[in-house]
Amino acid sequence: MRFLPINHKEMEERGWDQVDFVMVTGDAYVDHPSFGTAIITRLLERYGYTIGIISQPDWNDPEGFKVFGEPRLGFLVNSGNIDSMVNHYTSFKKRRRVDAYSPGGETGKRPDRAVIVYGNKIREAYKHTPIIIGGIEASLRRMAHYDYWDDKIRRSILLDSAADLLVYGMGEKAIIEIAEALASGIPVDEITYVRGTVYKTKDASRAYDDIRLPDYETIVKDKMAYADSFRLEYENTDAINGKTLVASYGDLFVIQNPPSFPLTQQEMDDVYALDYEREYHPIYKELGGVPALEEVKFSITSVRGCYGGCSFCSLTFHQGRVIQPRSHESIVKEGEDFTRDNQFKGYIHDVGGPTANFRTIACKKQLKQGVCKHKQCIFPNKCDQLIIDHKDYLALLKKLRGIQGVKKVFIRSGIRYDYVMYDQSDEFLNEVCLHHISGQLKLAPEHISDDVLKYMGKPSFKIYETFVEKYNQINKKMDKKQYIVPYFISGHPGSTLKDAIKLAEYIRDMGHMPEQVQDFYPTPMTLSTCMYYTGVDPRTMKPVYIPKTIKEKRMQRALMQYNRKENKKLVLEALKLAGREDLIGFDKKALIRP
Repeated sequence: MRFLPINHKEMEERGWDQVDFVMVTGDAYVDHPSFGTAIITRLLERYGYTIGIISQPDWNDPEGFKVFGEPRLGFLVNSGNIDSMVNHYTSFKKRRRVDAYSPGGETGKRPDRAVIVYGNKIREAYKHTPIIIGGIEASLRRMAHYDYWDDKIRRSILLDSAADLLVYGMGEKAIIEIAEALASGIPVDEITYVRGTVYKTKDASRAYDDIRLPDYETIVKDKMAYADSFRLEYENTDAINGKTLVASYGDLFVIQNPPSFPLTQQEMDDVYALDYEREYHPIYKELGGVPALEEVKFSITSVRGCYGGCSFCSLTFHQGRVIQPRSHESIVKEGEDFTRDNQFKGYIHDVGGPTANFRTIACKKQLKQGVCKHKQCIFPNKCDQLIIDHKDYLALLKKLRGIQGVKKVFIRSGIRYDYVMYDQSDEFLNEVCLHHISGQLKLAPEHISDDVLKYMGKPSFKIYETFVEKYNQINKKMDKKQYIVPYFISGHPGSTLKDAIKLAEYIRDMGHMPEQVQDFYPTPMTLSTCMYYTGVDPRTMKPVYIPKTIKEKRMQRALMQYNRKENKKLVLEALKLAGREDLIGFDKKALIRP
């Protein structure tokens, strides 16, 4: 095994005169299956295609995209593992100081709106070469979308990037079908039939069994039309029952084909068994490596998809709601491979996915009819058809613990505590407390107000409190001093100042202050972002309170760390504004002193 070529010399050393594809990415080159660039390039390699990688090119000069010359079949473009705007800016639109996906954590290695910039520079260099965009930035901006940083509705990124075709979702099936079509001589503008893709055309009749979205000019002017458009997109994210979506931009149409079918277990196993180096490219060693690899290098992705339905999460649009697990054999082999790495210290950092304890499909109906369009599996209450089963996950964890050379197996990717509470057996929680945490269990109740939680798509806070009680009882029986570290979000749609103060009081009563807090971040293609922009819940079209001003957002965030000196002025102002001067004083219930 070896890294794919990153320059013309390495291409020639392999005996290639030309590559089939050039992958351009905004991340440093890390050949590990936690990085989308690695999966797509290694998959293409498995199918016999040659690939060169241009990582973090100089986007000011078209020459930076001519490293390999013109590829035989096309350019593949992504911004990296994270949307470039989220990568660069905080929720308060301040520039971040570290880029974990760049060498040494250095910032400034990729442009804002990387997919658009890269696509246009490639088109400047090569007028007619096919450009296919993908990854999280393209996937979640595939149709017209609200952009928080510009505070406006932007067009489909397919149009602004000068690309020919967009791959959304995880992309494995789509990219192979596209590669085979291009290799057989089909022009890129005729590749209009691949699931999990978006294309542009002047002929709307190419779409089959389609739904017309409100046109771009309408949704720019009318927030309610945008909310309706988002609802239609939200209801068509399933491979089985999702329809083709068509949106017009004057005399041009952007057409989204239905999603790709989820990977089978064998296909999942094959993806994670590809010939990865599982390391960052050696050129980064003297620069301090790539920080993002550190946490995931000895972590295992056991599953894709999530039916949790959190409103602020884009997984419904990207990975979908259908659970796609890898086999025990595939995962155990990966764990065994860790033990042969001289950097491995005996600790598997994580075994999970979007939600660690979702290992089975939500219900049998999904296999033939797809996911419900107007009903969630686990919110606001558990569906009667939901399969509650931790046995498979427990068996997997036990096998991993039994690998010689493995000292401990952690779960860090998130546990749905409501799903745990619906389980009639306490076996899973017992095993977690006994084997899979070290002092702390991180959970995400997100808020304590049910009025806010209903907009977040999270269960009633009473379920969390019941979980905490059971968790404490189990640890007491085991004579273990282990705690829960809750994660909260401030400023989410639906959260009033009174809700934020209610949360601050809960934090006070917890007895410890959260070290990190997160203000709600309106990222592309989430229900919460649609609420933030339109002021309504697109599922019901009913108004939602939105804390939109920077002042109120800062006050809500400051309340979550009310004891910090730098927050005192904002907390004092918030308490007075809400008529809660009773929390200003010297007794135990006071948040701050006068």
